[in-house]
Amino acid sequence: MFLMGALLVVSSVTTAVGAVVVLLLLSHPPLPVPRTYALVALILASSAVAVYCYGWFSVTTGGPFPELCTSRNDAGADLTAIKQQYWPLRNACVYSDGSTVEYVSMSVTVFVCLLTGAASVSAGTSVYLRKRVRKTSGVIS
Repeated sequence: MFLMGALLVVSSVTTAVGAVVVLLLLSHPPLPVPRTYALVALILASSAVAVYCYGWFSVTTGGPFPELCTSRNDAGADLTAIKQQYWPLRNACVYSDGSTVEYVSMSVTVFVCLLTGAASVSAGTSVYLRKRVRKTSGVIS
């Protein structure tokens, strides 16, 4: 739990610092294009980590849907357990008659996947542009 808390703090700080750097770049001459894409990839990846850590804490402390697990289901069976899974973030309400009602935190899952995909595309673009700049300037790698 301490590790996830530290990861949440580090990723949040990294996202904030990256955003400040981008704002500063707006008033100063910009970085070379590959470095700009690398900075955007860092911001997106750290944002994805921060969102996932938030969702992890939500599931750990009772889940994103704690109020949806009622003490009895429609058939009258008592709630026996709440099972949690951390990827994708989900809760399952298990009742004494064996029935299960599952709730998936789609907003966190989709947001993490979108940020991670965008970070991957930005990092790949940065690598491609860096190799292209080296090739056109005559530097052999």
